[in-house]
Amino acid sequence: MAIPSAARKGGRADRTRLTGRLTLALLRIREQLMLVGNAAEASKMTYQTALIVGAGSGLSASLARLFAVNGVEVALAARQTDKLAALCADTGARAFACDAADPDAVDRLFAEVTAALAVPDLVVFNPSARVRGPIAELDRQAVWDALRVTTYGSFLVGQAAARGMLQLGRGAILFTGASASVKGYALSASFAMGKFGQRGLAQAMARELAPKNIHVAHFVIDGGIRSQRHVEPADRPDSTLDPDAIAQSYWAVANQPRSAWTWEIELRPWLETF
Repeated sequence: MAIPSAARKGGRADRTRLTGRLTLALLRIREQLMLVGNAAEASKMTYQTALIVGAGSGLSASLARLFAVNGVEVALAARQTDKLAALCADTGARAFACDAADPDAVDRLFAEVTAALAVPDLVVFNPSARVRGPIAELDRQAVWDALRVTTYGSFLVGQAAARGMLQLGRGAILFTGASASVKGYALSASFAMGKFGQRGLAQAMARELAPKNIHVAHFVIDGGIRSQRHVEPADRPDSTLDPDAIAQSYWAVANQPRSAWTWEIELRPWLETF
């Protein structure tokens, strides 16, 4: 039976209207997805100047290289800057001498970095110190000196970083912790004291500064970091933490959209017990 011409035309018109509606719906969906994507990008930090305190050849070097690759100017701080020459040549970083446990030295560090580069909007604190031994035999002055580096140094650098970032209205402060940040081990009282204190500081700062657009995060490094001194056993691949992999996690946390920030993350090898 032949289909009337009017019916054929009506069918084509219906298909045309349906195609138009589908096209419009797809355009609207695409527009919404673009808005969501743009909002997520807008809520991320854009960093210009990173300061790594307690810089050396391990995790700090991995962080410096990663920051530099991503277009961030890097400042490295250490008590002895001679050891940083190769890393500076490799990354274009600037080296600054600083004792992180000395208030005047920390203030001078931030002033020098600001004058040479800019106000640091990404600050990483790495230094720590410890004294091992039975609690009854620990040298009191040595324990005090260790606490000044790990806990008081964290406070000094965190405070100086926060002062600059409050003026900027943005930034991130990242503290490097350890297994001892959450577990006190026998014969390691001073390290547990220092790291527990650092973790408490980071948590308090995160709660205070997050509403001011400053992301504070603490990293529990639960395991040995691979290095020339800490060689991985051939029969236990990936049983130590790769410093480049740790650096990737720091960068990922620093770039979290502020709608989903974390204040703490634990990193450990797949074979590490916990």
